[in-house]
Amino acid sequence: MNIRVSFVFASIFAASCSSTDDLDLGTIVFANVLYRHGDRTPVGRYKNDPYNETSWPIPYGQLTNLGKHQHLLLGRWLRKRYSHFLSNNYTPYDIYVQSTDVDRTLMSAEANLAGLYPPVKNQVWDDVKWMPIPVHTIPEKQDYVLKASKFCPRYKYELEKVLTSPEMERINKANAKLYAYLTENTGDKISSLEDVNQLYNILYIQNLYNKTLPQWTKSVFPDKLKPLAMLSFTTEAYNIILQRLKSGSLLGEMIDHMVKKVQNTLKPDRKIWMYSAHDETVANMLMTLNLFELHCPPYTATILIELRTNSKNQYFVTISYKNSTMEPILMTLPGCNTLCPLDEFINLTRNAVPEDWERECLIAWEDISPSDVIEFSV
Repeated sequence: MNIRVSFVFASIFAASCSSTDDLDLGTIVFANVLYRHGDRTPVGRYKNDPYNETSWPIPYGQLTNLGKHQHLLLGRWLRKRYSHFLSNNYTPYDIYVQSTDVDRTLMSAEANLAGLYPPVKNQVWDDVKWMPIPVHTIPEKQDYVLKASKFCPRYKYELEKVLTSPEMERINKANAKLYAYLTENTGDKISSLEDVNQLYNILYIQNLYNKTLPQWTKSVFPDKLKPLAMLSFTTEAYNIILQRLKSGSLLGEMIDHMVKKVQNTLKPDRKIWMYSAHDETVANMLMTLNLFELHCPPYTATILIELRTNSKNQYFVTISYKNSTMEPILMTLPGCNTLCPLDEFINLTRNAVPEDWERECLIAWEDISPSDVIEFSV
């Protein structure tokens, strides 16, 4: 990994985006929808931050009213996109919604569903134009699919290898003066891309809400911090091992839905599987599909992995990325066509899907130094 990675990823992304003007995309029969939550307050503060939690109308890390509205609008957009196969009335036979066990993602899913399924006819139960719809979750420490936060020794070991690699050391060395400047002014130790990303995120939100930033930030925000913040999103799924252990289970679940849909074994026979998650979830999935463009996934950034069929009853997969209020960008999985036959999609992503996540999380002892053995035997 080096600074030239930005040009490499940009080239891949440009080659992976397709015009749909002359392409018959067929009919969508099933959709995996993965999105980031909406606008939120900062998740915390840096030591010398002039603003604390009381500076915000709601606690740290919570979904704002703007964030709720962003997902309400996304839900309405999804309703238009999938109106050809979704019932107007909510039914659990149409959709399953899964969220990470975090307030802002749970609330984003609920706001999204308010736009997707406004109550009609016999589902109107009050003057409030809203109805409760189930959103499913599991505790973070057990979640290896969506939040991917369940402890995985092998993942920790492999990520540390990336973070201490010569490439990463070159990046950190090239930015040593910037890190020192940030450390001096924030009061926190800033020594990595992730540290920079966390700081950038705080300043970004404060600036978004028209809060006056300290004078010292003027020489670094956003121009010097943003490129490093964007680069930080490449680390969690940097190589195939990290991809298998971080996003592979989620990708495998999405593929399983589509295979069962084709085989008529998806029970119930749902049309949409929706996932409410985080910016890193979106970035990691794009990395795993080799479709990531250097950027910080914005609020409500959405990946659509859709199963389509044509008049010959052939099944294809399309990947689209909606990273703003604009229409989604249709992308092409490397090695396949924009309309990727389902079997080819499965073959091309096979290496990124773990066969047994729990087993693969076990550390291969021959790869571990004595210091690592001490760490993991505690």
